[in-house]
Amino acid sequence: MGHNLNFNEHTGRYSFFSVQEKAWHGLGQTVTEYPTSAEAIKHAGLDYNVAKLPNTHILPSGNSVSSDNSFYTYRTDTEAILGDKIGKDYHIVQNSDAFAFFDAIVGGSEGILYETAGALGKGERIFITAKLPGYIRVGKGDDVTEKYIFLTTSHDGSGSITGAFTPIRIVCQNTLNASLRNMSNVVRIKHTAGAKQRLEDAHKVMGLANIMSEQLEGIFNEWATVRVTDNEVKKLIQLALCPNKETYDLLKKGAEYELSTVFKNTVEDAFGYAMMSDTQQMDTTRGTLFGAYNAVTGYYQNVRNYKDSEAKLQSIIMGGTAQGKAQKAFELCSNFAKDGNEIFLFN
Repeated sequence: MGHNLNFNEHTGRYSFFSVQEKAWHGLGQTVTEYPTSAEAIKHAGLDYNVAKLPNTHILPSGNSVSSDNSFYTYRTDTEAILGDKIGKDYHIVQNSDAFAFFDAIVGGSEGILYETAGALGKGERIFITAKLPGYIRVGKGDDVTEKYIFLTTSHDGSGSITGAFTPIRIVCQNTLNASLRNMSNVVRIKHTAGAKQRLEDAHKVMGLANIMSEQLEGIFNEWATVRVTDNEVKKLIQLALCPNKETYDLLKKGAEYELSTVFKNTVEDAFGYAMMSDTQQMDTTRGTLFGAYNAVTGYYQNVRNYKDSEAKLQSIIMGGTAQGKAQKAFELCSNFAKDGNEIFLFN
């Protein structure tokens, strides 16, 4: 599989680290104990600064850079240009600032465990995942979901700093990130926000994680007691994975024979994962609504192929297709828990 991890020619290292588990593609630095944020920055090769300069400028090396726009950003260590369409109000958030934001989430480094961090491309995008204390427990307690916060920020002028509460079910590494009806699992912070505002947003992320953990634990435990037939699981998968109105209309009138082969195969793969996966055959998932939900999330994370790990990350965590389908599955399962299989009547 390909990857887009940043390789620093000055240090001869990839910008990535992971705790204990094999680092992404076997690249990057593997550490055996959870580091402090200062150590994590070094382990991940994120100990570089970004500068913002106007128009044509001579870099320290003597290289000249010109931009048609007002400003551009570059790495001061490698002099790699990270963004050349930067507005005058764009505020650089250094990588150390992003980790400081994480430290602020739990009031210093106590209790938060940095697990992975890395840079993509030339270093224009960085991501950090950190584990929070405690678990979401489903059933009698052996089906455990760990609580993570995923943070990503860019240095190229695109997007905002994004902090997302991202629970991961241990037995199958399924990411169960979902927005509830009354609450998103994401906090977006503008690059122009000052330090005080960012600190307030950090506390908002932590408050969100605490509330959502409690709510999701209640929801998942309820779903683990709701029985569903194999046919209902298949219908839930069909609706969750439905790609367009044409497919929806065919499902609505029961014309399965007219469905595209690609869609039918995708549904079969997800259904096969639901029926066969060892992780699905736990008391919490076997024949339950919680199992149906995990069929969709597990399909995208454990069955579907991606061109590289960055594409998978984008799809599952950074607002891509898999995240959208998982959210759809979450909403369908919520409706099923409330109304039963009446949701298949297409009211």
